[in-house]
Amino acid sequence: MMLPRCLSLLLAILFVGGVAVAQVAETARLTSAASVLSLSAEQAAKRLPITVTGVVTAAESDWSGQFFVQDETGGVFVENLRRSGPAPGDVVTVSGVSHPGAFAPIISLPEWRKLGTAPLPAAKPVLIENLEAGFEDGLRIEITGLVRTVVVEPARTTLELAVGGFRLQVCAPPLSVGRPDALIAARVRVRGTTATHYNAALRHLTSVAVYVPTWDDLTVLEPEATNPFTTPPVPLKNVAGYRRDSGAAPRMHVRGRVTYQRAGDVIFVQDDSGGLQLQSNQTDVFTLGDEVEAAGFLEYEHHLPLLRDAVLRRGTAATQPVPVRPAPWSELKEGLHHGASITLRGRVLEQTTRPVARTASGFSGLATTWLMQGDELSFTAECETAADTPAPAVIPIGSVVEWDGVCVSTVDTHGRLQSLKLLLPSPTSFRIVAQPSWFTPQRLLIGMVGVSLVLIVAIGWLLTVSRKNAALRDVIRERESAQRELQEAHDTLEQKVAERTAQLHVEMGARKTEEVQFRAVLAERTRLARDLHDTLEQTLTGIALQLDTAAKLFGRDGEQSQHHLQLARNWLHQSQVDLRRSIWDLRSRELEQFDLAKALRQSAEQLVDGTSLTIDFRTTGDRRPLPEVVEENVLRIGQEAFTNIAKHARARRVLATLTFSPSTLRLRIEDDGVGFNVPAAPSAAESHFGLLGMTERAKRLGGHIKVDSAPGQGTSLTLEVPLEPLSERTAAASVETTISSG
Repeated sequence: MMLPRCLSLLLAILFVGGVAVAQVAETARLTSAASVLSLSAEQAAKRLPITVTGVVTAAESDWSGQFFVQDETGGVFVENLRRSGPAPGDVVTVSGVSHPGAFAPIISLPEWRKLGTAPLPAAKPVLIENLEAGFEDGLRIEITGLVRTVVVEPARTTLELAVGGFRLQVCAPPLSVGRPDALIAARVRVRGTTATHYNAALRHLTSVAVYVPTWDDLTVLEPEATNPFTTPPVPLKNVAGYRRDSGAAPRMHVRGRVTYQRAGDVIFVQDDSGGLQLQSNQTDVFTLGDEVEAAGFLEYEHHLPLLRDAVLRRGTAATQPVPVRPAPWSELKEGLHHGASITLRGRVLEQTTRPVARTASGFSGLATTWLMQGDELSFTAECETAADTPAPAVIPIGSVVEWDGVCVSTVDTHGRLQSLKLLLPSPTSFRIVAQPSWFTPQRLLIGMVGVSLVLIVAIGWLLTVSRKNAALRDVIRERESAQRELQEAHDTLEQKVAERTAQLHVEMGARKTEEVQFRAVLAERTRLARDLHDTLEQTLTGIALQLDTAAKLFGRDGEQSQHHLQLARNWLHQSQVDLRRSIWDLRSRELEQFDLAKALRQSAEQLVDGTSLTIDFRTTGDRRPLPEVVEENVLRIGQEAFTNIAKHARARRVLATLTFSPSTLRLRIEDDGVGFNVPAAPSAAESHFGLLGMTERAKRLGGHIKVDSAPGQGTSLTLEVPLEPLSERTAAASVETTISSG
């Protein structure tokens, strides 16, 4: 009585647990941008379900369908790769799963649906410090800055803004009208969606960009007051000097002749007052001595002035080489001559070469650097050559060389020189003044190393010869002692191996005994569980059916009700017998009183007696004695099948056929009940314990069970068990048994 209750309780717990898990899974769906952005990388990697409704704020044409969507809680990136995407202003519902992204969590594997259109969300005024820290990622923001550069490309127009000491990239639609240089040095207000640039391997933020959907979101608050090219040029020496009107214009106009250029990166110019470094992304190539006018923003690098983001124009004067003058060491130590063409002399200490590439200008080549020792300080000289240009000639170490190049100084806050470098405008901008002495430091070092090696070898050889005899005697004594110790260790080891071998034999025997005992206990538990299910479950089901029938007939037909009560008593008596058999593992079976066919027939008739169910039981073939294990397991399988029909099938007619053949015993049971979906692999976890038990019994007999069923089409169960061929004596006994039973 306790076993069915325990099974019912277990099934109830599993059902409630499944409902709870389903509810938790449903409540785990994320429905806002803020909930997605609050996930850690580990949580986002769990592919949590997401459904977000918001307005599309950014969707560039070269993003392959990807876009940003923003709701009232924030903005989040949608990885809609290689599929059509919405347009800015579309109201969409996006369903997908979480992904850690390369910097912040994103929505991956999305399915989006357009609900309509709406104005873009109000832009949030932000601080540049928060923007550069990545706090406003994916959000529509508003910020004000000074335009430093404008680059027009087919897909977009890119602006560089200077905001509070930071550089901010702004990506706007392609510029169709107007002059892009008219925006330079203008103070603008930008409204757009922030997007981060990152190092994917480290998940680190590298820079921030703002994507502006339309030019209406970029407002010029204050254009550049005056075109700097219309103002008089400032002498290069005075660019960082005091001027009363220094704050009137953000850009400064200078003029000079080219002394050095790396196209798309840096250019040096010089006038009669001195030299200056200009940084520009223009790729125009100038010849040394060309006159250049430039307008740029004054900044400081290593406490020295330069014009950054400079716009370059060719001057009208003819090309004229800039004279190169020697620079006194005392003036160089004071930080003078920065950016000017000078001549320095020094001795070569080292020469190195490294590859150089600049994507903006498409330059690739080699950079050769020499470490020099001057009269009062050391410096470096550097020369870049393109890949298709011959590299500078190798200068012997120790040579005295005179260099013509542009001075690049690094000074401290007090103007004192920290380092000095010469940039050579061409591979021929040097002259070897004196060749190195034959006794160069390298050669002297090699000679000293050679002599030292010879002395070391000689001393070692002498020491080896002097100690050889003594060493040989020591070796002989040690080998004799080692031989004695080895023999003793060998004897001891043999003794320990023998002891350990005996010990291992004992331990292995004990482990095998424990393993056999454990397997026997496990097999006995499995057999007992199966027998209890096949006997008590079926018997109790029959009792329940008979009691239900007696209760229904009690008020109408007392005699028939008593008949069903008597059948219930018989089932109860049978359950007591089965329980004793299971407890004491007796081998007596129903087959001692009946053969297999009669036992199956009686079990079926007792189970359906008093019900509307009709059973047609047939036996075909030549009956023969069967092994005890075959008869018992086939009987239990048949009982389980009849019990399942009575409990679940709601059938009106059952056809059971037991077929004997020389090599096979076949039992087929068919009903016209409601049917069910046959599981691919029955398991106890899916409430198919009876079907699982029948399958295990069939496998134990070397046979198999096939169940065919579908909802509304009834069920058929076919059991086939292989039999050993009958010998002549066994066949004769089978014939006699069949005749006597007939």
